[in-house]
Amino acid sequence: MRILYIDIDSLRPDHLGCYGYHRNTSPNVDAIAEEGVRFTNVYATDAPCAPSRTALWSGTFGFRNGVVGHGGTVGDPFVEGEARDFRSRLGAENWMTALRNAGLRTATVSSFGERHSIWHWYAGFNDIINPGYGGMDDAHQVLPHALNWLEQNGQNDDWFLHVNLWDPHTPYSTPESFGEPFADDPLPAWMTEEMRQAGWDGYGPHSPQEVHGYGGEDFYKEYPRLPKTLDSLTAVKQWLDGYDTGIRYADEAVGQLVTALKEANLFEDTIIIVSADHGENQGELNVWGDHQTADQITCNIPLIVRWPGLTNQPRVDETLHYHFDWAATLIELAGGTVPENWDGVPFTNEFQNGKTDGRDYLITSQGAWAVQRGIRFDDYICLRTYHDGYKMLEPIMLFNLKDDPHEQHNLAESEPAIVNQAMAYLTDWQAEMMQTSPSNVDPLMTVLREGGPFHTQGCLPAYLNRLRATGRSHHADHLLPQHPDEI
Repeated sequence: MRILYIDIDSLRPDHLGCYGYHRNTSPNVDAIAEEGVRFTNVYATDAPCAPSRTALWSGTFGFRNGVVGHGGTVGDPFVEGEARDFRSRLGAENWMTALRNAGLRTATVSSFGERHSIWHWYAGFNDIINPGYGGMDDAHQVLPHALNWLEQNGQNDDWFLHVNLWDPHTPYSTPESFGEPFADDPLPAWMTEEMRQAGWDGYGPHSPQEVHGYGGEDFYKEYPRLPKTLDSLTAVKQWLDGYDTGIRYADEAVGQLVTALKEANLFEDTIIIVSADHGENQGELNVWGDHQTADQITCNIPLIVRWPGLTNQPRVDETLHYHFDWAATLIELAGGTVPENWDGVPFTNEFQNGKTDGRDYLITSQGAWAVQRGIRFDDYICLRTYHDGYKMLEPIMLFNLKDDPHEQHNLAESEPAIVNQAMAYLTDWQAEMMQTSPSNVDPLMTVLREGGPFHTQGCLPAYLNRLRATGRSHHADHLLPQHPDEI
């Protein structure tokens, strides 16, 4: 069994051709999807980067592994204490160890562990290849390492190779020589001047007037694909073209990996998986080019699986799954055993038979840029916000994703019965987590106790001044009483 797992950072599924995007961002990924299973409702349990991959690799929710943010106590897994064995529980029961126990050699080409100092993420890999750019890697800096590993090891049986491409992540650093592949392509229809102006008049880190964070207008000078602000639809197009160009550049690398497999006569014997750690808001909830919420756009991820002999007839799976449900399924398909500690539930037989029921509902979490949980069920996602991260987030928000895929219309007040259903799901899930967690504290509450999300700490005073200086004093007046202890 040979498995190539292509992990593309910040890749939202609806910007891929195979998921219906109007731009030609992904011809190579689309070709893989034409021979595989395309999942439309797979979700990262925890966002953003470090929480998502920790959950996936450990098979457990951030509530139970402890990692729900990018700094502070919640930037590291729970300490096992005196019960720790010679090998840590995470080291003994993670995804890669389970695959190794099934007989696979595991390898990664990624600087992810270094970028976030989450060294636990490397557990279980036989081969660790760090391109050395700290998460600022471009595909041409990653690809040679992956191709070299395949050249040296590809002919062997039983391996799992993880290749991490970063190109859709800001700051959209695709080389200028790659050109402007979307110069003549229009924006998505929902991106109107009215929508842009509403965001401009609003507020929040990575909103149109602060698209690089809380200001940081000089940041764009180093990266020519970035506009200074989103002060016009022309700037919005430049911004979105930068993101989509990053996707296309990563897709070119996918094509080169596929070509290498074909030239080595390995393509028909290699399982190819394409996925991401999280999506990327591009205007939804007034966040541009970042992953700051527990919503549909940040937490819904692509998952495409081409498995020779199993997926010869392409199909679409629209049922609800967590990302670690697929990880558990892969363990079983590889002949291994899913660790007892896992929250991931395999759907192995269903995948083999071409039909899955999925879960009734999913819970998503965000702890780095806001403190928020999402409840995904039926056509809805409901967001429960405990700290707004200085964004335009109400304590409870409800969106009908079938009618409103970009989360423009909050239905919380008009649909109280649906909100109550969502809150009941959340309560049930929290009770289950408390019964099985090694800690008696929800780590999102730890974030609140330690001063709020890592990326907001200490930023409010200067941001209030900026809001007042840019004619948005009413927003400053709204934020101030919400966060009296952060001034």
